[in-house]
Amino acid sequence: MMNRAKYKICMVVCVLFVMQSCYNYRNTGLLQTNNKSLPEYEKVKYEPYRLRINDELIYRLITTDETLAKVIAGNSSSSLTYVNSYRVNEDGTVDLPFLDSIPVQGLTLEEAEMVVQNGYQELIPDAEVKLALANKTFTVIGDIGSGTYPIYKEKMTIFQALAMSGDLAQSGDRKHVRIIREVDKKPVVLEFDIRPNSIIESEYYYIYPNDVIYVQRSQGSFYKMNTYSAFIGLITSSLSLLITVLYYVK
Repeated sequence: MMNRAKYKICMVVCVLFVMQSCYNYRNTGLLQTNNKSLPEYEKVKYEPYRLRINDELIYRLITTDETLAKVIAGNSSSSLTYVNSYRVNEDGTVDLPFLDSIPVQGLTLEEAEMVVQNGYQELIPDAEVKLALANKTFTVIGDIGSGTYPIYKEKMTIFQALAMSGDLAQSGDRKHVRIIREVDKKPVVLEFDIRPNSIIESEYYYIYPNDVIYVQRSQGSFYKMNTYSAFIGLITSSLSLLITVLYYVK
């Protein structure tokens, strides 16, 4: 009877140990809806990116004035467009050909586009201006790999960004994902749990140019395995070795 009781206790301990030593959906699953232990994030209105010092602007002027197009382009071609890039200066202005310094810091691309276009239309009535960011990238580091990737669309999400870098590893700490972002000229660390469904449309959902995403390795991940079958195999081989050693010692 005592041997059976000890056997049952050992089995219970092993089962509990196996359950604690493997990854499960509650720990690693994304977009969870029925896990009350997860935080609930409020939805916030999306704010478009606003230009900052050292941003690199791609500038494109479109006009039917061939003479001016040739002067701006600096060659003898008859191209009606001119494309170049310009950096936002320390004082928040950008210097463009034939215009005085234009303040653009704090403006969205659409707002800056209209300001620049209005300036050129004083010289060229049919002038049309297109602006874009040359430094429209984000960076990923930590237990997910590392690299810098382009933001290929407006309103790019945290899930799309992580997918570009190779997706989260099983050992990645989903409870403490961090985004380093510049706010009011100062770096701010935004920390959040990426598992709850409420992450959608929260302040952590969208990625902005120059963001740095950091995913650390979760504590205790060294002792965990990806599947129960792998862990059971380890336990079985360990028990076999232990029984063999005890047999020869006995």
